[in-house]
Amino acid sequence: MVEKTLSAYKLWQEILKLFPKTTRYSLGIKIDVLFIEIFESISTAAFAAKTEKSPWVRRAIIKLDTLKGLLRIAWEIKSLDNKKYITLSEQLSEIGRQLGGWHNQIIKQNSPAKAGEK
Repeated sequence: MVEKTLSAYKLWQEILKLFPKTTRYSLGIKIDVLFIEIFESISTAAFAAKTEKSPWVRRAIIKLDTLKGLLRIAWEIKSLDNKKYITLSEQLSEIGRQLGGWHNQIIKQNSPAKAGEK
């Protein structure tokens, strides 16, 4: 998942260079910051203790959803063309599926029912 996030960020960096100046230093920078925060959350969750992973994964999911929304805005105001929007959205959707699966796995591992407790 770290590699997929890194790959999406590299693509974003190429796209950001082509962003119109009117949105590059506002919307573009906000999107850039969200990418970095997602990467930080995923990395932190990967090395956190089992009981501490869930909040970091949830944070990454929330940031990813926000990122998708801002990318949609960029696309709708024509700061991002169709092809780049689709390519980046597909990568982010895959990351989202993986984060969702990871979160569900963490919940199952940390649930009392798993240990036979009630």
